[in-house]
Amino acid sequence: MPFRLPRRTLTAESLTEAYDRDAASLLAFFARRTYDPEASVDLLAETFAVAFAARAQFRGDFQVQGRAWLFTIARHQLSEYFRRGQVERRALRRLGVERRALGDAEYERIEDLAESRALREQIVAEASALTPEQREILRLRVLEERPYRDVAAALGISEPTARARVRRALMVLRGSQTLLHLKEAHDHA
Repeated sequence: MPFRLPRRTLTAESLTEAYDRDAASLLAFFARRTYDPEASVDLLAETFAVAFAARAQFRGDFQVQGRAWLFTIARHQLSEYFRRGQVERRALRRLGVERRALGDAEYERIEDLAESRALREQIVAEASALTPEQREILRLRVLEERPYRDVAAALGISEPTARARVRRALMVLRGSQTLLHLKEAHDHA
């Protein structure tokens, strides 16, 4: 007969303890990926709502495997958020439904958890190593998300030239040791 872990029902109290222990880490996880404190708060709430609804399905020792289970739910919630994203937000605006606005202190706390100020400062420092031409082309293509034809028209160059310049500028940034360390830290968070 195969070995089986004893089946224990996950209690609301266990989830409350997990919230106290893991909510800040989960909030930072969402904030680093969405760059939207309000969406991060919503995703955190949704993660724990799903965990509560699915608590009877949890198998194993929650003290040992609970954090991994919560982060699995969080990743799924984040994926769903990006998938339904624009459609849902447009529908909410059309219906006039508004989320409670976060206060300045709440925004700052979430940014602190996500370490986004430090991240922004490091990225700005690395971008200053680019030539003005490289910064401008990345601003147009990456930050403003313009199509290559618009980037080319704005800079008075051909579309293939715009593609090549964006690629070169991104290669410079990819080679940055600071950004490599940031990416590794981000991937492990």
